[in-house]
Amino acid sequence: MLAIAILALGLPTIAHAAPPAVKTAQGKVLGKTINDGKVQAFLGLPYAAPPVGDLRWRVPQPPVKWKGVRDATRFGAHCAQKPLFVDTTFADSGPSEDCLFLNVYAPAEIKPSSKLPVMFWIHGGGYDAGAGTEPRHNGDFLPLKGVVLVTINYRLGVFGFLATSELVKEGNGTAGNYGVYDMVAALQWVKANIRNFGGDPQNVTIFGESSGSYAVCSLMASPLARGLFQKAIGESGAAFENLTPEDSLEAQELKDEKWMAALGVKSLQELRSVPAARLLDAAKGIHFDSVIDGRLLTEPVPATFAAGRQAHVPLLTGWNRDEGGFAAPTTVEKWKALAVQNFKSRAGEFLALYPGTTDEQATRSAIDYAGDTFIAFDHWKWIEAQRKSGGAPVFRYRFDLPALPSKYHSAAFAFHSDEIEYVFGTLDTRPGETIRPEDRKLSDQIMSYWTNFARTGDPNGPGLPSWPKYDSADTLIHLDSPITSGPDTLRPRYEFLLKGMQ
Repeated sequence: MLAIAILALGLPTIAHAAPPAVKTAQGKVLGKTINDGKVQAFLGLPYAAPPVGDLRWRVPQPPVKWKGVRDATRFGAHCAQKPLFVDTTFADSGPSEDCLFLNVYAPAEIKPSSKLPVMFWIHGGGYDAGAGTEPRHNGDFLPLKGVVLVTINYRLGVFGFLATSELVKEGNGTAGNYGVYDMVAALQWVKANIRNFGGDPQNVTIFGESSGSYAVCSLMASPLARGLFQKAIGESGAAFENLTPEDSLEAQELKDEKWMAALGVKSLQELRSVPAARLLDAAKGIHFDSVIDGRLLTEPVPATFAAGRQAHVPLLTGWNRDEGGFAAPTTVEKWKALAVQNFKSRAGEFLALYPGTTDEQATRSAIDYAGDTFIAFDHWKWIEAQRKSGGAPVFRYRFDLPALPSKYHSAAFAFHSDEIEYVFGTLDTRPGETIRPEDRKLSDQIMSYWTNFARTGDPNGPGLPSWPKYDSADTLIHLDSPITSGPDTLRPRYEFLLKGMQ
């Protein structure tokens, strides 16, 4: 079946071809074949200059050129970070500040005239962790659906999102968001180079999970990213939180300068000379977040969408059933007390939407409420805003198939990040987890939906259950075994939470 699919794309199957070589704007690169010769991989390609020394906390600068042929058979280092999530592992040599690398995967025997759709992956990790080199993101399988896949690293934590008054002055009134500027630079590299890898620079889909999805939402709102992508996929994350004055650039400056003072550093010049390990130690437990910097983001993201100033591109997006699976078990009495404490006169309405007549039901409602406030509510606002002003189709999903308990989760949940290995076809990278036939079938279906969308802006295709547009009927698809679709029965929960904001 695979050979038939590749031949249908006009891509000949040559299992023992010579190592692939491609010319980029910086110089030639020599990659390798993987997955029994079915996929070409070009790893550790620099898309910007190393952000070290005087380039620490500056917007990314162009990558340097090289003579000869660069070895692109090994990953570059992942971006400097402290261990944060137990399920985040890397296939590279280790962390470094010199980390602005991307990886390109393409079907075997591509050529510049192939013009395959490009899928540009932005990893999650709360803007504090993760990399494009995580095994669950590897490109062994997704290109077999007829796409070119790009995975990237971007600066994280204190290196990616610090904003002080000196940085604002140096940046002519703007600072922070360096990690998101990195994403824009990587997209610019893709536009300039991806044709030589068989990709179509005019058919790029950005997609990401958690903070990577938050970034997708932000890039849709950013004037600097306009025209660098034509479609967007967001998985479990949206830049639609209820911003307060504490989220402003000015407030971020004050917080970061207090942190800098606690470090005993008095100037930006001195801070740039502090070893990375010491900065990471000092930043442990502190979250450095994105800000409205006036250039990358000129206003709150919801305001951009409300005014219709975002990228008018097709959007495929959704979240997982048990995003709040981390919620602790509770009892009827505790759940009712929480309702009264948090919602006072609206407690009855809350309990009708999140019922708790038994301890088991109260615990389930606690999971639902935690998932709504963590992911679903803000994501729903993004979907609604794009539907109203985006001028392009929206396709909404919920990932419902619960994974079996494993070393990382003790219950059968469709937990936060659960869908990643289904999207990439990398279920076998999950340690100690039993993979069922229904998992593999759903993974193949999801890969087809995602790549169909990247190709045409519509996830539907032969052999797949129909996925209706998210229109006035609030229809979404449930990615489960089997896949079903129907109206959003949980909308009253999000409308209840919305009334609390007004």
